[in-house]
Amino acid sequence: MKTVRVGTRNSPLAMKQTKIVLDLLKEVQGEFPVEIIPMTTKGDQMLSVSLSKIGGKGLFINEVEQALLKGTIDFAVHSLKDMPAKVADGLTLAAIPERTDPADCLIFREVSSLDALPIGARIGTSSLRREFHMKNLRADLQVESIRGNVGTRLKRMEEQGLDGIVLAVAGLKRLNWFDVPTHPYVVLTSEQCIPAVGQGALAVECRSQDQEMNDFLSPIDDLLTRKLVMEERAFLAMLNGNCDIPIGAYAVQEQNGYRFSGFLGDKKLQQSFTKTIVVQELSGVGAQIAAELLDEMNQGSL
Repeated sequence: MKTVRVGTRNSPLAMKQTKIVLDLLKEVQGEFPVEIIPMTTKGDQMLSVSLSKIGGKGLFINEVEQALLKGTIDFAVHSLKDMPAKVADGLTLAAIPERTDPADCLIFREVSSLDALPIGARIGTSSLRREFHMKNLRADLQVESIRGNVGTRLKRMEEQGLDGIVLAVAGLKRLNWFDVPTHPYVVLTSEQCIPAVGQGALAVECRSQDQEMNDFLSPIDDLLTRKLVMEERAFLAMLNGNCDIPIGAYAVQEQNGYRFSGFLGDKKLQQSFTKTIVVQELSGVGAQIAAELLDEMNQGSL
């Protein structure tokens, strides 16, 4: 078999996620020659500016997708939450492996609980969604923009004297941070902080017309995870969402059906709107909840 070339961002977490995907593939395909091609994206280079001001989520995947379209790599591994609602023309999500914990984690510099934070505590995050949720939990919290990989953000929390930062549980788990945590932390429930669309899931992307690669990747696709996150992405698409709009959505299978939670923030009104429903059939729920939240927001702005 020819050497399979896989592209990914050049960060510790992205490289670990790529290894996870390759290990899954080797379980079903056996050993195969592979070359990992790490890339630095515009989103990785412009760390001093918030994503909402420089183009949004696509900045973490554009260079990798261009390499796919040019044929210099055979497939790519992304965090699904970094992907815009519409996949680029000529590309497809060939596999979405089983999702890990989609929750957010509030890591503290000194205290050990949300209630113990001092009045006006400074919390670091680059996400408008997380900013809205933090202020919903405690209106006095001051949210400051902080970007970079997990290690960089933890270091900046100390250097800048921030009282806490918010990171995804999935990334911390994949980097084994919880094995020996460096700081006190609390995992936020989906009621406290509705996750980003697709958070906790990986996206394995290849060229639409490369049938051989699609067939090679498809065995690691998890059908339930795909069903859930695609409904979240339908929610995102309905809202034409990117990093400049505070959006969250979380679909989960329960004993008697599915639970879907949607979140939409309005930066001008500094207001947020949430809705959670339990349904027997998930199809169409994402777009429905998006439309209802959009209507609520428009009514609130009248």
